[in-house]
Amino acid sequence: MNGRTTVAGRILQFNEELAETNLDLPPGFAVINPFNGPQKERVREVTTAFYNKYYDDDKPRRLVLGSSPARRGTAVTGVPFEDVKLLEDETGVDVEGYAVSRPSAGFLHDVISRYGGRGKFYADFVMNFVCPLGLARTNSNGKQVNCNYYENKKLLELLGSFLVDTLERQLTFGIDTSVCYCIGSGENFAYLSKVNEGQRFFRKIVPLEHPRFITQYNGDRKEEFAEKYLAAFHGDYSLRRPKRLPTPQSE
Repeated sequence: MNGRTTVAGRILQFNEELAETNLDLPPGFAVINPFNGPQKERVREVTTAFYNKYYDDDKPRRLVLGSSPARRGTAVTGVPFEDVKLLEDETGVDVEGYAVSRPSAGFLHDVISRYGGRGKFYADFVMNFVCPLGLARTNSNGKQVNCNYYENKKLLELLGSFLVDTLERQLTFGIDTSVCYCIGSGENFAYLSKVNEGQRFFRKIVPLEHPRFITQYNGDRKEEFAEKYLAAFHGDYSLRRPKRLPTPQSE
């Protein structure tokens, strides 16, 4: 099964539409668009191979949403939360040299493996972002750094309609809207919950702490957080929420 009738086809079409997106941002902020950047042909090759491998069907899946792609991670590769080396192995496409592996991907790789592996996990879930394009800001030293859609009031105001529109478009992938999993239990969860109050995209949103801050600040509690992820993915949302962590900048 191929084409736009499949989940793969719909996601790839969504990415192609993102390639044509132009966003008006405040001074000092920039969009990082992997689907219309200098590596767009290789990104298209990687994403096509990945989604056709795992999503070549019309089966409903649940949505797992991070905040926005990291500028040296998903904002370059086009595949949410995937470790670069594993992505290279999965697709057979050489992606080395234009992205780096991330702690988020390492933690999630462990969770996915324990869930039953990539085939089983991606048969049940689609991973993406509340803001599906990467964002960067220029810091006081003149360097570009990651930023989130919610960290600047004017930025969020300008992005508001884009965020709501792309969230709605992601539902057309063939999403089971009974529950959405939100990676980022602070401001990402707060914003997504606020949007959902008005739009009623999902019946329930389950917050999950961000993997990078689990590994960076709570490495000795990784097992606790991994168990929480696995329980939530299996439908048990009753586990006590671990202590809130600092808000990550992206992914």
